[in-house]
Amino acid sequence: MNFLKQREPLLAAMIVLLVLAVGLRAPAFLSAVSLANVVTDSTLLVMLALTQMLVIVTRGVDLSVASNLALSGMVAAMLGAHVPGLPLPLTMLAAVAVGLALGLVNGWLIGWLELPPIVVTLGTMSVYRGAVFVLSGGAWVSAHQMPAHFIAFPLDRLLGLPHLVWIAAATAAVFAWVARGTRFGRDLYAIGNAPQCAGYIGIPSHKRLLWTYALSGAVAGLCGYLWVARYAVAYTEIAYGFEFTVIAACVIGGVSIGGGVGTVLGAVLGALFLTVIGNALPVLQVSPFWQSALTGLVILVAVLINARGAGRRSRQILPLHGTAAQPERSAA
Repeated sequence: MNFLKQREPLLAAMIVLLVLAVGLRAPAFLSAVSLANVVTDSTLLVMLALTQMLVIVTRGVDLSVASNLALSGMVAAMLGAHVPGLPLPLTMLAAVAVGLALGLVNGWLIGWLELPPIVVTLGTMSVYRGAVFVLSGGAWVSAHQMPAHFIAFPLDRLLGLPHLVWIAAATAAVFAWVARGTRFGRDLYAIGNAPQCAGYIGIPSHKRLLWTYALSGAVAGLCGYLWVARYAVAYTEIAYGFEFTVIAACVIGGVSIGGGVGTVLGAVLGALFLTVIGNALPVLQVSPFWQSALTGLVILVAVLINARGAGRRSRQILPLHGTAAQPERSAA
């Protein structure tokens, strides 16, 4: 019975059953190559879901993550095209720096000015997406404009696995340590569980939120390079709407939009579940319209399960946090 009450084991079992069910209909889906492709396809979603998990744990949301990815990816692609001799680590660092700067804008508006995260990131989502068009002039950066080493890196192999898989695995390990092994991570859960109490016990909510959104931006920047390099193209509509897939992965993985609840394993499994569905339905020759409907149904079911599990906990996403200055006012 304990097993049945835990989200992660149930989700892992559902993924295995789903893979086997598709394999009965299309045996090629169970081949080592096909399953390896599923894992590789999930990597970018996994990385973004991990950062989104920390944001949602604080009762926030980052709707600008896909636009951040697009802008950072376009910067990386244009650097690769116009400065082909630039060492790849510097190109990747530039993408991360752009993403970090964009994340800091979100963090400053949300953490220090205490503006609602859904409103702030909805606005910056549009601003960042527009900046992609302004930067590129609406033009594409295609494969023949990018250096060969720029394109090859994500799928080059190390010990038999693509770099994408290693990077995603390292990201998961780091976030697992941050979430449970550092004061920073524990403070984020405290902010999500009891925002006002977090201020009373001395948690610097402003700083924590600033760097949570900055971290989300930095990872989005890295994913921007990996995205354009893997698919060998950069254009204004890169990852359009992908932010909702990222949030869906978190919700399916048991991250509560009410804040304070969520695990790294849950976010990873949620991303893997959506990737399996995305890869399996075309194999079964299911219409793309039904793919969207099925994904939406899964999200609704996950939300219902989360709501029941949360009991009487608050599920508001707009109220962010109480101010640490309240004790000083009452003391005065």
